[in-house]
Amino acid sequence: MAEFKRSRLTRKSQDQITKKTVLLGFLTILSLLLVLVFGLPLLIKFSVFLGEGKKDLGQTEEKILAPLAPRLIIPYEATNSAKIAINGFAEPKVTVELFKNGLSIGKNEVTEDGDFIFKDINLDEGDNDFDAVASTDKAGNGDSSKTMTVLYDKNPPGLELTNPSEESLSVDSADFDIVGKTDNGASVSINNRIALVDDDGNFKLKWQLNMGKNDLEIISTDLAGNQTKKKISITYSL
Repeated sequence: MAEFKRSRLTRKSQDQITKKTVLLGFLTILSLLLVLVFGLPLLIKFSVFLGEGKKDLGQTEEKILAPLAPRLIIPYEATNSAKIAINGFAEPKVTVELFKNGLSIGKNEVTEDGDFIFKDINLDEGDNDFDAVASTDKAGNGDSSKTMTVLYDKNPPGLELTNPSEESLSVDSADFDIVGKTDNGASVSINNRIALVDDDGNFKLKWQLNMGKNDLEIISTDLAGNQTKKKISITYSL
């Protein structure tokens, strides 16, 4: 009788274990079905969303740098020409805008070699200040270039001789001092010999005369290339 009861209890326990196993198996299958039907698409969408978010964040953090300032090349500080050309260098394939005295006077594209040129630029009398800015469609304008100033001067320099004060004269000494005055910043040559000019425009050159007539040409040249010429004749005789 006891063995019969023990057998019934064992069978009952086995039945309960079987039911639990079946129930657990059913719940597992149901969970997998729910994940496959609902959870996986949502998981994929969420993953895509995160990926797009990271991509957008990367694009936002990526900085588009403005182009470097261009460099202008003007090989002189003054000119007597009313029109000039301005060359320069910048980053390849950007746009360079040129300004004169603060006003835009045109745009040019930079070549693949990184150079550009503006031709036939009209100058105003006096100082002309030039600077340029490089730009791209995405980055906008960069920094301005260094300002370069060109003086347009069409007036010849002054030239005054104090010794000799006349165009022709006779002397009895071979040593002769040619003395005069010109504009500040101008240079003076006498028969292609350079005379020293001080900050006030004064110059003096000692000349060794030859016996007889000595024809001399004095030329004053300013920074713009304008010239004033004078000719004198000095006769040396004992």
